[in-house]
Amino acid sequence: MKASVDISLYPLKDEYIPAIKEFIERVQRYPEVAVVRNDLSTQLYGNYELIMDLLKVEVRLSWEKYGKSIFVIKLLGDDLRGLSSD
Repeated sequence: MKASVDISLYPLKDEYIPAIKEFIERVQRYPEVAVVRNDLSTQLYGNYELIMDLLKVEVRLSWEKYGKSIFVIKLLGDDLRGLSSD
């Protein structure tokens, strides 16, 4: 099953840019997931299971390294880019 995810990270500290940049860099290391960035959020497109596994790992790493932060995540069970589903 394909999925589209819109995710925003809000670190609860004054120096928030490094946490956001690092999170985006880490999710871009997954070649099977398409990553599209804009000024407000990051979109992930790909296999649902893979994206959920990625989020499980990367959200935890962000919390462990940077402390308290809020992730706002919207999920859609299809590929919003118009690509065919699995």
